[in-house]
Amino acid sequence: MHDTIWKTVENLARRFDDHDERRGLAPQEQWTMQVLKIAEETGEASQAVIGARGTNPRKGESHDWSDVHAEVADVVITGLVALYRMRPDDAAEYLHRQLADKAGKFLPTVPTDSEEPSGAP
Repeated sequence: MHDTIWKTVENLARRFDDHDERRGLAPQEQWTMQVLKIAEETGEASQAVIGARGTNPRKGESHDWSDVHAEVADVVITGLVALYRMRPDDAAEYLHRQLADKAGKFLPTVPTDSEEPSGAP
């Protein structure tokens, strides 16, 4: 599955690169627009949450949680494409390292079979 996801991300990134190159955008301009696309998708996810919660009195319950799920997936996909466009040679490995770094900061360490639990005699 990992390879299929990254192959699809690569294909999307190349399509967007080709489109932007035809428009005369330099790589950093392309990356800027892709990051702005993440912000746009995040706004759509926020709008879906507001609609699912019914907190806008003018619109009421305009969305449901399946809409939120789809919009969050769009944020993730757009983020993966942005990362690949900026780091085509190592996007998957870079993401793996970043995920491990974040996990190390937020998840408690779990002793391996060869380690004694902390506080053990």
